[in-house]
Amino acid sequence: MTRWSPNATVATVIIREHKYLLVEERDKSTGKLVYNQPAGHLEEGETLTAAAVRETREETGWDIELSGVLGLTLYTAPSNGISYLRTTFVGEALNKIENATLDPDILAAHWLDYEEILAISAKMRSPLVLESIERHRRGLCYPLDLLYNK
Repeated sequence: MTRWSPNATVATVIIREHKYLLVEERDKSTGKLVYNQPAGHLEEGETLTAAAVRETREETGWDIELSGVLGLTLYTAPSNGISYLRTTFVGEALNKIENATLDPDILAAHWLDYEEILAISAKMRSPLVLESIERHRRGLCYPLDLLYNK
């Protein structure tokens, strides 16, 4: 008997000077260019916060500091039928890493204001991207100590 379990993922909503950090990538299932928050899978032995910092660094070339948790989402992607349990964090950009090499799936990292994001909302990888930004704009944020590791 196969036991179902969702894929554990993390994402970050990073803010700097009233702009949000998004990545532009090619969706492997459709081949289309899409926008996403820095995001990725939790690796074995890694904490959720460490995964969020690592994924943001790998996909954007920015060092960040997390300040809170925006929420947890169970999402089944219609493109592949895979379920993801996504922990979304909020944080601030600290500094750009000189000569950073981005993950091969990432075409570029962009700083966009809210209006620019709305203008490209049809190109989001999933509805979670805009939903996370909306949560941040509404002031929703939980302390990082909501999460703990044993």
